[in-house]
Amino acid sequence: MNAARTLATAARVLRQLRHDPRSIALMLLVPCVMLFLLRYVFDGSPGTFDSIGASLLGIFPLITMFLVTSIATLRERTSGTLERLLAMPLGKGDLIAGYALAFGTLAVVQSVLATALALWGLGLDVTGSAWLLLLVALLDALLGTALGLFVSAFAASEFQAVQFMPAVIFPQLLLCGLFISRDKMQPALEGISNVLPMSYAVDGMNEVLRHTDLTADFIRDATVVAGCAVLVLTLGAATLRRRTA
Repeated sequence: MNAARTLATAARVLRQLRHDPRSIALMLLVPCVMLFLLRYVFDGSPGTFDSIGASLLGIFPLITMFLVTSIATLRERTSGTLERLLAMPLGKGDLIAGYALAFGTLAVVQSVLATALALWGLGLDVTGSAWLLLLVALLDALLGTALGLFVSAFAASEFQAVQFMPAVIFPQLLLCGLFISRDKMQPALEGISNVLPMSYAVDGMNEVLRHTDLTADFIRDATVVAGCAVLVLTLGAATLRRRTA
């Protein structure tokens, strides 16, 4: 990998996104809107929002970054841009790292906005540090970016990219412990949930929700989410194709 080529790729992606206000709005505003709606859905039961708001603060950015990143990367391939870039002295690792850096920059902004809104705009009550909450939200958004880059290699159209959401995201959403504690699930499902990264994203948020200090469980959860993001990015570079068949 070459740092200059990676930065040049990231700068090009950001320039393109600057002319796509709808994608920017989807990435930056949709998680905030969803949190706002959730707060007032439970207006009569603020304790419910406090109990699940932290978890969804991590899940919403993951989902939006997955959706936008997978479609944007696929668009590069179907338009021929990806093939032209890879014909230059630009490695797959440089390309994937550049995309991850560009979308990761937006993920930082997204996570800051969503965390600030949840804590100070909607009154989300957490015991731990706001910085730890922001850290998990950011790691979740980066994981969504990595998953989007990875699955885009297996889609032949933007419609197919969207279809990957039920296959990749929804099972994790059902098994992450948001709806019921994972140790109360059927043992086989609990075993599956233990290897899904979203489960650790939710666990990390819950650690911040319940504990004032940095805990060993939080460090484990954050490390697993970050490690999964790096692993998926590596797989994305290995499976990257020049064009859609």
